Amino acid sequence: MTRSPVWHPFTQHALEPAMKKVVATEGAYLIDDDGNRILDAISSWWVITHGHRHPTIMNAIRTATEYYDQIIFAEYTHAAAEDLARGLIEVSPAALEHVFYSDSGSTAVEVALKMALGFFHNTGLHRDRIVVMEHGYHGDTIGAMSVGERGVFNAAYEPLLFGVDRIPFPAAGAQQNTLDAFDLACRSGRVAALLFEPLVLGAGGMKMFEPSLLGELSKIAQSHGVLLIADEVMTGWGRTGTLFACEQAGICPDILCTSKGLTGGALPLAATLCTREIFDAHLSTDRRKTFFHSSSYTANPIACAAAVANLKIWSHEPVQASIDRLVALQGRGLSRFAQDPRFRNVRQSGTIAALDMAAPTDGYLADVGPRLRAFFRERQLLVRPLGNVIYLMPPYCVSEAEIDRLYDAIDEAASILIGNPA
Repeated sequence: MTRSPVWHPFTQHALEPAMKKVVATEGAYLIDDDGNRILDAISSWWVITHGHRHPTIMNAIRTATEYYDQIIFAEYTHAAAEDLARGLIEVSPAALEHVFYSDSGSTAVEVALKMALGFFHNTGLHRDRIVVMEHGYHGDTIGAMSVGERGVFNAAYEPLLFGVDRIPFPAAGAQQNTLDAFDLACRSGRVAALLFEPLVLGAGGMKMFEPSLLGELSKIAQSHGVLLIADEVMTGWGRTGTLFACEQAGICPDILCTSKGLTGGALPLAATLCTREIFDAHLSTDRRKTFFHSSSYTANPIACAAAVANLKIWSHEPVQASIDRLVALQGRGLSRFAQDPRFRNVRQSGTIAALDMAAPTDGYLADVGPRLRAFFRERQLLVRPLGNVIYLMPPYCVSEAEIDRLYDAIDEAASILIGNPA
């Protein structure tokens, strides 16, 4: 077999088998070149919401290609971008009135950081510190890595990263430590913003916390004039049970980042929403106050058309009913492991289910991780554990039988890899 020249993400090619080729997608499945139907239990890295190739989105893409390819968004606008911006503002937390487009979750975070720092720079206030939560992950570009957890993911790039202030993850029974640490950081007078993943820290191990904690953090931020940046790249578009996770906390961030499910997962697109105050801080006859950020593919018309179609699905189809059904199915599936000694920290946030296998080692590089992936792969299931953390985040079209199949496989994997409990 000819060796592929392709370098895949998060892949150690010295250890991984040759990649299978996917030739089609459909609903909750990937179909490979041998005709195998692989159940996509993680929504192809959390992007597919309604299911692969939803006809409303696919039709919108086909129609857009009859009129558009890329246009320069620094010089012109187009209907899809305008319609999408208005639609996003309508469904997002109140007070978010402006939309800046980019092309990935990582770049949406980069935009948010620059918005926050630009706000204080342009208003003449010296605030240059960003506060983040430990175990967070916000992307793999330099700024996004800087505000994420330091470790194996970014050790080689440490010279490029800027410093941030970190507060503890609000573990059960220790939430006050998080609040106290944030309040102390804010008392320096230099904090510009708190950046957080609401309710679920995704790549950090599917760590979950209560919505009430965000309400308390919001109160502290307001008392110190600190901006809130909600990274809803993963948690948005129904994953935690509501359209945006912030809704459950009853908070309105000053800046909100969205991507992944923004187009239903069909095409890469991101948006960073902000308040009028942040926009107005950059609105000036002084060109030095311009928001200096762009990419060549900002507001790609075809991707924007896909996102507009996604909004139509949310408004015209029973998406919330599908989410509620999946929430119930995940809860039922997890319940069989609630008292199982082979697992720890069985947890759920909306459609996201996670549990830690009681393996000899834990963490992202736990030895059991590759073995679990191989086990699931052999059974035509796309599940990518985060080390010993097994999680399921399927598209909303998944069936009850398919969910049962996934939990049966988890049960079997535990029996084979760590044995049955005594």
